Amino acid sequence: MMAAAVSESHLFYLTGQGKPFLEQAKGVYMWDQDGRRYLDGSSGAMVCNIGHGNAHVLEVMKKQMELATFGYRTQFQTEASEGLATRLAGLCPGDLNKVFFVTGGSEAVESAIKLARQFAVQTGESSRWKVISRTPSYHGCTLGALALTGYDPLTAPFTPMMQAMPKVPAPRAYLDGLDPDDPATGQLYAQALKALIEREGPDSVLAFILEPVGGASTGALVPPAGYMEAVQDICKAHGVLLIMDEVMTGAARTGRFLAGEHWNMQPDIVVMSKGLGAGYAPLGAMIASDRLVAPVIAAGGFANGFTYAGNPLSCAAGLGVLDEIERMDLAGNAARMGPVLTQRLNGLMARHEIIGDVRGLGLLQAFEFMSDRTTKAPLPARLRAFERFVQIAYEAGLIIYARRTRNGTEGDHFIVAPPLIVTEPQLDEITEMLDLALTRYTQEIAATSA
Repeated sequence: MMAAAVSESHLFYLTGQGKPFLEQAKGVYMWDQDGRRYLDGSSGAMVCNIGHGNAHVLEVMKKQMELATFGYRTQFQTEASEGLATRLAGLCPGDLNKVFFVTGGSEAVESAIKLARQFAVQTGESSRWKVISRTPSYHGCTLGALALTGYDPLTAPFTPMMQAMPKVPAPRAYLDGLDPDDPATGQLYAQALKALIEREGPDSVLAFILEPVGGASTGALVPPAGYMEAVQDICKAHGVLLIMDEVMTGAARTGRFLAGEHWNMQPDIVVMSKGLGAGYAPLGAMIASDRLVAPVIAAGGFANGFTYAGNPLSCAAGLGVLDEIERMDLAGNAARMGPVLTQRLNGLMARHEIIGDVRGLGLLQAFEFMSDRTTKAPLPARLRAFERFVQIAYEAGLIIYARRTRNGTEGDHFIVAPPLIVTEPQLDEITEMLDLALTRYTQEIAATSA
C-alpha cells in the first residue's frame, strides 16, 4: 500500500528530519515507498533478531488474534503468557523462575529495581536503596531507569527530577590504555565497584546493574578478562543484588541466549526486551528468583504494573520468536557469523585510518572513529560524525546505529548488528556499503578542513 504524500508531519521524535515511508520489510531487507532497498544492518535499534516478516511468528500472532488480543493480568491468565514465562524460566540460568512481563526495556529496568527494593524492605533490609550503575551506560528513558543511566545529553535536563545514583567507570580498557586480555585489568575495574560499595556503605547498597556487553552508550564494549566473575563475587560478598541488563544482548544476539552465559553468570535478576519480541509486538520481561518474589507476594503483592503487562498477543509473538531462534539455531549463527563480521570490520580499519577501534561479540559489534589511533583522540565534536556518517550509509542503502562513546558528549561509535539470520554474502554487502560510506565521509571531512 502506497502512502499518500504528507506536506506536514504531525509526528516528532529525536529530530525534525524526515525519512521515506516504509513500504515492506522481509528478512534483512527493507523497502521504501519508491522501491529503494535498504539492508537493515542494525536490526532497527538492535531489535529484529529473527529478521522481518517471519511467517511463523505472523501465523502464531494471527491465531492468537482470533482468540483474544487482550486479557488483563488481574482478571485472566492466558496460555500465551503462561507458556512464554515457562519457556523463559527454562532458558535462564540458576533459579531464575519467575517472570514479570512488560512492553519495553525501560519498563523492565524499572520493574527490576522496584522488585529489588521491595524485597529488601520485606526482608528487614530497608536501609538498602542505592543502585550502582556504570558510566557511560544506558538503561532506559523513564526517570527511574534514567537515574541509572550515565549519558549526559539524556540525563542532564532531568537531573533535578531524579534521585542521583552512584556510578563506577565502565571497563573501557581500550581507552584507558590497558590490556583487555589481562585478568589484572578486569580486577582493576571490578575493584572500583568494591571500593564504591564500601564508600557508600554496604548496608545502603541495594543492587548493581550492568550490560554484559555494552549497548548504545559504549558501543558493543566487551568486558576485560576476569571482570564479570569478579563483579559477581563482590556483589555476593556484600549482599548486593546483581541485575543483568540483557535488553540488547539477550535473545541470542551475542551467540548465547543471554550474553551473561559467556561468563557463566548467575544474576539475581535479568531484564530483557528488544530481541524477545523481535519487532513483532512490544514485549519485555523481568526474570527473577522465587527467593526474591515470594516475600514480596506474601507481603501483599508487587507494587508495580503496566496495562499491557502479559498481553496475550505480545506473548504469543514472543513464543513464536523463541520457536524461530531455536528452529534456525540463531544463537549458533550469531556465534558463527560474529568472527566473520569482526574480520570484515578489522579489514575496514586497515583501509580507513579514521577507525580507531573495532569491538563486540557475536552479532553485536561496533567501530569507533578517532582522529588519532595512538592517543585515542576523538573527532571534533562539532563534526557530529555519529549523525553524518549514519546518513551517508543510509543514502548508500545501509542502516546502522550510532551514539557517542564518551558520556554522550564526544567520540563516535557505530553499531553493526544485523538480524541473526544474516549470511556471509550479506555481511559482504554490509562491508561494501560501509567501505563506500567511509570513503565518502573521509573525503567530506578532508574537504571541510582544507
